[in-house]
Amino acid sequence: MSKQKLGRGLDAILSPLTANKQSESAGNFINIGINKIKPNSQQPRRHFDESKLEELADSIRENGLIEPIIVTKSIVPGEYELIAGERRLRAVKLAGLKEIKAIITNPASDKERLDLALIENLQREDLNPIEEALAYKKYQEEYQYTQEQIAQAVKKSRSVITNTMRLLNLPDDVRDLISKGKISAGHGRMLASIDDEQKIQELVKQILENGLSVREIESAVNLTKKAKLPKERFAGQDIEVINLTEDLQRLYGTKVQITGNGKKGKVIFEYTNLQELERISNMLKK
Repeated sequence: MSKQKLGRGLDAILSPLTANKQSESAGNFINIGINKIKPNSQQPRRHFDESKLEELADSIRENGLIEPIIVTKSIVPGEYELIAGERRLRAVKLAGLKEIKAIITNPASDKERLDLALIENLQREDLNPIEEALAYKKYQEEYQYTQEQIAQAVKKSRSVITNTMRLLNLPDDVRDLISKGKISAGHGRMLASIDDEQKIQELVKQILENGLSVREIESAVNLTKKAKLPKERFAGQDIEVINLTEDLQRLYGTKVQITGNGKKGKVIFEYTNLQELERISNMLKK
């Protein structure tokens, strides 16, 4: 079954993102009461830096709001739902203003609301790595998009999408550290390739206390994996091949072997009965 491409048909509602300055000069926005705007139910962003919000609020008090937010009409007459610009809306509230400049658009579905909020946040680099990973997961689970389709839509490589989503395999407390910027996404990607939670916590402690680099964590992860798996599985393989093997095993629910090198090799799927073979075959076709 073919899937609608992420963002297809959104030109009309995405245009305000690239035409806000023109809209301001042309007066193509309205002032809306703050209390009439509800949050975007599909907003992927969850963490807002309070100190930066205060800075933006100070700027708005002094200079006004330069760029309007984007809203759509609610089913409740006279009310609106926020589509893009939650940080600006929060700052305007902090600034004590009662109204905010807004452009009204008409996304037709929850998916389009998520599309627009995600694209705006990615363009502004406002999402932390965990929020970004959760947004990609939502596309996979609710809208049945493949990682390849997501990658094409947000103009990133499939490996970037895969590595970002791998962060969701980490324990909650480690994910929280990444969200708050206390450890980097690079550290997180290395840690996410370890199955032993105790080992993950040990390495996290070393990162926080000793400032271990991503390269140092990668070396520790390699040593951990080599100690657990048969030596022949690691002949000519690096951490990326090992991670891809584990990703395929989780995705297809069966043992997978990758042999060869970066230029040529084989991927072998194991199955125990005809039904399992059919299941794997159907997944590969998709």
